[in-house]
Amino acid sequence: MLVGHSGSGKTTLVEALALASGAVNRAGRVEDGGCLSDYDEIEHRQQRSVQLSLVPVDWGGVRINLLDTPGYADFVGELRAGLRAADAALFVVSAADGVAGATRMVWDECAAVGMPRALVVTHLEASRSDFDEMTELCRASFGGEDPDAVVPLYLPLYGTPGADGHAPVHGLIGLLTGRVFDYSSGERTERAPTGDELPRIEAARARLIEAVIAESEDESLMDRYLGGEEIDVKTLIGDLETAVARGTFHPVLAAAPAAEGARQGLGTVELLELISGGFPTPAEREAPAVTSPDGAPRPALRCDPDGPLAAEVVKTSSDPYVGRISLVRVFSGTLRPDETVHVSGHGLEDRGHEDHDVDERVGALSTPFGKQQRPLPQAVAGDLACVAKLTRAETGDTLSGKDDPLLMEPWTMPDPLLPVAIRAHSKADEDKLSQGLARLVAEDPTMRLEHNQDTHQVVLWCLGEAHVDVALERLRARYGVQVDTVAHKVPLRETFGGPAAGRGRHVKQSGGHGQFAICEIEVDPLPGGSGIEFVDKVVGGAVPRQFIPSVEKGVRAQAERGVAAGHPLVDIRVTLLDGKAHSVDSSDAAFQTAGALALREAAGEVRIELLEPVSEVSVMVPDDFVGQVMSDLSGRRGRVVGTEQSGAGRTVVRAEVPELEIDRYAVDLRSLSHGTGRFSRVHLRHEPMPPQLADKWREQAENGA
Repeated sequence: MLVGHSGSGKTTLVEALALASGAVNRAGRVEDGGCLSDYDEIEHRQQRSVQLSLVPVDWGGVRINLLDTPGYADFVGELRAGLRAADAALFVVSAADGVAGATRMVWDECAAVGMPRALVVTHLEASRSDFDEMTELCRASFGGEDPDAVVPLYLPLYGTPGADGHAPVHGLIGLLTGRVFDYSSGERTERAPTGDELPRIEAARARLIEAVIAESEDESLMDRYLGGEEIDVKTLIGDLETAVARGTFHPVLAAAPAAEGARQGLGTVELLELISGGFPTPAEREAPAVTSPDGAPRPALRCDPDGPLAAEVVKTSSDPYVGRISLVRVFSGTLRPDETVHVSGHGLEDRGHEDHDVDERVGALSTPFGKQQRPLPQAVAGDLACVAKLTRAETGDTLSGKDDPLLMEPWTMPDPLLPVAIRAHSKADEDKLSQGLARLVAEDPTMRLEHNQDTHQVVLWCLGEAHVDVALERLRARYGVQVDTVAHKVPLRETFGGPAAGRGRHVKQSGGHGQFAICEIEVDPLPGGSGIEFVDKVVGGAVPRQFIPSVEKGVRAQAERGVAAGHPLVDIRVTLLDGKAHSVDSSDAAFQTAGALALREAAGEVRIELLEPVSEVSVMVPDDFVGQVMSDLSGRRGRVVGTEQSGAGRTVVRAEVPELEIDRYAVDLRSLSHGTGRFSRVHLRHEPMPPQLADKWREQAENGA
């Protein structure tokens, strides 16, 4: 899997690796002339990757599945899916841009699960780029407590400086082998280093060998090396590959795309050799834990083609001709076309994904190559494949044998915290909206669909503005649904600012049976969270017993509609004191109306307070941004309640903040923290809104805003 910030050159590198391996015959192009990785029309329009892409290549008899991930933070869900599907990560860093904070965060995630990692430096052709400086930055950013674990495996070979003083890179020096690999002709050629190149090699080679030996399982190797013994290159390479596969050593390489007409780009062969020989095979990686669908533990999986079938849907997409396509990682067993499998999905209820256990027949198997789908006879343990026509399977679901159903624990997904309220553009769109939204959410577990009962809005919760743009574009292009965005409404409440009394009189006579109901009530405010209490204190039968529930029903119905700005009324005690009835004209409906009128009259005697929802917000940022975050939260009417350390160099800031102030916090925090901050929110309670702000909201309600 290739990881890196947007613009670091991941997609270009994938295409260069495909070209060098012979998978394509010209850079980034397949038989139909389309791009190999960024083939989606949305990616063409936005000029960036927005989805996980699989590009399979073969090198030295080894199948390598390259997973190209988006670098923009809004599409971190695609990155997390790639982490689940991959066995190793190649971090792509640009010599022109440095190391982004978000890239460091992904590195930490990989480190937490022991995923093998290597680094590749791109954009060395940029002016002022410096491989040595970039390597030191990588050591500082990714080395943690052991910076010697991040060491160059190759050094760039520079040509003659140009007019701007920048020397082009046209080759690499292999530090373990001591050989020079020249790419200036467009093909990789090998030679011995010259006398001028030897001094540069010696110091860097000594550092690399010491780092490799430190990771060796042969404890005598370091003593032999320090004693002056020349360690065999095959031994060093074997120890290097073991350390990389173990996730304790992270070599740094360099790469550049091939020049026009050339087949091999700088460093592409070296990268393919490292991936095929140094990264672990699927059999060397531990599979996710599995249970039965009912939660009963099951034995650990092994990467065995003859084992029980266990595969996971890591991505779901739609094709206008084929229909739904599921990208599946097979962890155990063998998946074959036309067989019936059990599809199990649990644990994503909060994203609108209902639990489901169904049997489905597998359609055709294929492997993607650009827009094309190349048929596969089967997919064995360790492989990735696309499965057609799994109508119920959603991202994160488990595929297993129908007679031996299994369930994999879903991977962690970021919470979507940016709301966008939408409505159908036309009646025709309204008819298709529900189905289109359901398909959209099934494809993307980082998106949550909400039908808010308080505001009567349809809300898509996304990760950021770019995520919103892609979601709405997919609605339009894939499902033919045009929507309009509207202002998102935060559910407010109303309550009485003090005690009040009201009299509801509903008396009408218009021929036949009339309507007669009178009731008198008192209203008292209650503490937050109390809801509505109704108390009957009628004496002497002034209101017949059968109509007292009618008064309560009318009061509660009016409270639901609100009495000032149209928001539900809460936290009051309504006491029915007295009333009058008519032996003929009184009815359930009449006393419901009287109860509502009494509550409205009482509301006219006292100030009605608006209550706004307050959330507990937990913001995790690097220590350098703590002061700015706390100041920003205070400016949002927030109350900081504490801070705590969360690992080296990171702090969690906890605050209670009105939800009106954090509608766009997902976007604002990213800007404030340069993409390094994360936050979560949990609803706490409703609190009185400041009077000036409440008056503004009432004015907007009166004007129909």
